Parts: sequence; C-alpha cells; structure tokens
Amino acid sequence: MKRLFTLLLVAVFAVGIRAACRSVVMPTASLGAAGALPAAPATAEEAAQPAEAETGAGVSAAEAAPSAEQDAAAILPTPTPVPAPAEPTVVPAADTVTAVTDTVAADAVAEPAPVAATDAFTIGSELTIAALLQRSIEGSPITIEQQLDDGANYSRYIASYISEGNKIYGLLTVPFGGPPESGFKAIVFNHGYIPPAQYRTTERYVAYVDALARAGFVVFKIDMRGFGNSEGEPEGSYFSPAYTIDAISALKSLQTLDYVDPNGIGMWGHSMAGNLLLRAMLIEPAIKAGVIWAGAVYSYDDMARYSIQDSSYVPPSSESPGRRRSQEIRATYGSPNTAVPFWQAVSLTEHIDLLKAPLQLNHALNDDVVNVGYSDDLAAVLNAAGKEYEYYQYDGGGHNINSPYFEQAIQHTIAFFKAHL
Repeated sequence: MKRLFTLLLVAVFAVGIRAACRSVVMPTASLGAAGALPAAPATAEEAAQPAEAETGAGVSAAEAAPSAEQDAAAILPTPTPVPAPAEPTVVPAADTVTAVTDTVAADAVAEPAPVAATDAFTIGSELTIAALLQRSIEGSPITIEQQLDDGANYSRYIASYISEGNKIYGLLTVPFGGPPESGFKAIVFNHGYIPPAQYRTTERYVAYVDALARAGFVVFKIDMRGFGNSEGEPEGSYFSPAYTIDAISALKSLQTLDYVDPNGIGMWGHSMAGNLLLRAMLIEPAIKAGVIWAGAVYSYDDMARYSIQDSSYVPPSSESPGRRRSQEIRATYGSPNTAVPFWQAVSLTEHIDLLKAPLQLNHALNDDVVNVGYSDDLAAVLNAAGKEYEYYQYDGGGHNINSPYFEQAIQHTIAFFKAHL
C-alpha cells in the first residue's frame, strides 16, 4: 500500500512538472607509484565546443537500452603560481526558466530501513542495491602517466588508477598554487556513451572540464573500463555495476592525494552516467554532491516508458560479456517492471531513501536522445521523499545542453558544487 501511494504521488508530481514545463524545482529541506613525468609535455588538445561532448546514451531505439556501452600517491610538480581565479558569476536563469520552490520539513523524512541482501536472484544479483551495499570497493594510488600542456590556471595530466584489477586512465586537472589547508575540492567526471573505439581521453567534454578546472576544482575525468586505453570490457551502465564501481574507485583514489580534501569530493555525470552516478550516491556516502546532465534510467520502469533514441550507438558483439548479461537478465525477468522483485531490487528510485547528499538535475526540453521525462520522474521521486535537490530545465541545447544554454547550466553546476563540497 505504501508503495502504491508513493507511485500515485510520483505520477501526480510528474504531471505537475509537465504542466509547468520550464521549471526549476528546488526543495528547501535542511542541508543535511608516482609516474615519472616525461621530459617534454604533450601538446594539449584545442578546446572543443560543448556540442562535442557525446552523441548519445548508448541505446538504439529498437533495443531501448544497450547491453554494453561501451605504487605511491602521485607527486605532482609545483607549477608557477598564478592569481586565484575570481569567484564565478552565477548566470541567472533566462526568463523562460521559472523557479518553483517546494518546502519539505527536515524532520518529516524518516530514516531508511536497512536493505537486506538476497540470494534469490540467480541472474543479475550483482546489480541489486543490496549486493552493492555489501560490496567492498577500493581505490588505489594515482599514477601520473604523462604531463600535458597547462590550462588557463591549472595543470593537466594523463593519470591512472586501479579498479577491480583494471588499469583505468583519465584526464586529471590540478589548480596552480598550494591547496587550502583542508585540500582542494574535487570532482569525479563521468562521461556518457561514446562508441568505445572512438573514445580518446583528451577529446570530448573539453569545455566542461575546463570550466570546472578554472573554477578551482581538481577534476578527474575518468575513462570507463573498455574506453580509450582503459583495461577491461565496456559492459554498459544499465545492466552492470562495472562503471559505478569505476567511479567510486576513482573517488577513493582521489582521497589518497594529499592535496585533495577527502571529505570534499563530488560527482558529475552525463547521459548514461546519470544512472551510474545516482547508483553510486545510494551506496557511497563519501560522495558529497552530485550533478547530472541529461541523465537516463533511474526506476527502470522509465526505460520501458521512454526508451532512448541514440543513433550513435554501436551494438557490441553478441559474445561481449555485457550484452550476454543484458540478454540473460531480460530472458529471466522480462522487460523492466518494478512489480517484478528483481527490477524492484535494482531500481534506483525504489531505494531513494538511501540518498543522503544533495543532487542537481539539468535537462533540455528539446533533448532528442534522452527524453526529459526521465528527469521529470526522478524529480518527482526526490520531491516525494523530501530529498534536497535542484532541477533546471532549458528551452534548448539538445542532449549536450549546447550554447547558449551551456553557459547557464555550467554556472548552475559550479555554484552547486561550491555550495555543497
């Protein structure tokens, strides 16, 4: 009965968001071995436009979701200090973005009940929230593999860490000058779907990383397993916990750096990474804030409802582990439906009470890859559960929230991380 009542609340709230359209939902609940550097640095990539972030969420329309998508702490050189960047100016929302405030009493939110582990699922049990809560996810020392050309006020490196035995590469940015007493605030940056064979560490998301780095954050844009030079298979996000594990492992690896505040790390995710980011926030309390752009697949019912229209998706071979796992799960439990115990056990929204950190959602109304309904529905669940969140919708910008909406969205993102990390 409780679950039925919650579903009714979610449905009513989602309709309200649709009617308000361009809304911003902002509840006011109470705030709860170092690699030797090469002699000559590599040439930095030219800054790319936001439109080059990614082309989709890793799903063909026919499939609805992809089965695969593809030893000491690093001692960094001390760059020549430059004046600290000015505090960023938060770009106000355009007239077409209207703020809607909902107040939720902090004491009205009950503590979540413990999630019991289960051995009932012979297939896919590793994806359940109960299993992930019991799983030990470790980080490693971060190794500097290569120094790149500096950014405007920050150093750039190719770095690596170990996640479940796989060597994972990424782009690491570090502000010039000495860190604050507690260390720099940091962001684990999780990319969306890009065909794994086309993925390059220093390409895509250049403007996004640059904006966050200029604002004074350490940014670690990781290459999920199987992407770029990272080891492992590209298993996908929706039917495998692999990318979630890579992201949490990256956070724990950042905590080994003496210039990073171990208690001041957040996560950013785009498209398919919205799924892995929310899953990570449910099971890892060290994530202090999360920001999602154009995210997808939170309840798994939403996957059946909205699908994903991704023309860039390159299906993996039928022998790939991720695709086999997806097919096994669907053959065993049917299409996503939280009336089925397995889909309820893997649903992120069914476990939203586990969310303790604030979350920001950003989505363009004209996103033709990931339907804005994914974010509408998640906002409804967050609101019903009394969670602290912000939700920004944009009249344009498409799946990557391109300019001129990009400037608004990135400033919302920077302000949110500055407030909560």
